[in-house]
Amino acid sequence: MSDETQRVSVTVADGVADVRLSRPEKRNALDPAMFAGLVHAGERLKGDASVRVVVLSGEGPDFCAGLDFGSFRAMASGERLSATAQLPPSDGPAQATGQRAAYVWAELPVPVIAAVQGNALGGGLQIALGADIRIVAPDARLSVMEVKWGLVPDMTGSQLLPELVGRDVAKELTLTGRIVSGEEAGALGLATRTDPDPRGAALALAREIAGRNPHAVRAAKRLLDMAGRVDLATGFAAEQTEIGALIGSPNQVEAVTAGFEKRAPVFADPH
Repeated sequence: MSDETQRVSVTVADGVADVRLSRPEKRNALDPAMFAGLVHAGERLKGDASVRVVVLSGEGPDFCAGLDFGSFRAMASGERLSATAQLPPSDGPAQATGQRAAYVWAELPVPVIAAVQGNALGGGLQIALGADIRIVAPDARLSVMEVKWGLVPDMTGSQLLPELVGRDVAKELTLTGRIVSGEEAGALGLATRTDPDPRGAALALAREIAGRNPHAVRAAKRLLDMAGRVDLATGFAAEQTEIGALIGSPNQVEAVTAGFEKRAPVFADPH
């Protein structure tokens, strides 16, 4: 078993992929094997048509405490630890290893729910930003911590954080590196909502979403990801394209039929 496989585990059941950062003895800290494990796991899931939702969480008490301390020591000589990971090529906007470890989750065609407990610091927080939904424990500790080490967030956080909390709050969090609780994260919009059992809540939500028409779920993610990033005419045209493809399709007909028959629908996975 490779280090990257050991670092990130993936199990799929009933359309839900359960992805876990598996280095609890190090608070799931990021090292080259963890970076590679995250990217490879996300890339594999992109091509798995049976996956309808992904839950991303950490083994043990923490989500991810950020970079491994060894990386900070390496920086003294100018080394970038994440650059040593061996990855497949990518044609997406994220090219650096750390960016891909976070953004691969945004690139998945299906929803990704991050379940955050304990520490989500620096790079760990940025990985959570790649998810579509973040369910966070009220007592979790989140921080854009890079400034503490004389750095800036370089795993997509500088671009994704302002969308969630606003440019001014993003600057305050980034320039101070202060730690916010899960409760405050919810108030700021950094967390979608809080729950004392974030992983349990994330899995329950994932099962609910997995029971919906998977073509509609994927289309909804595509449309919502466009909002605010394209002009209205483009967004409105995309709505019509998506709805045109859905109306009368086998899974859409099944959704209506099952509703009238008061039974659970049985959907076909996308090809």
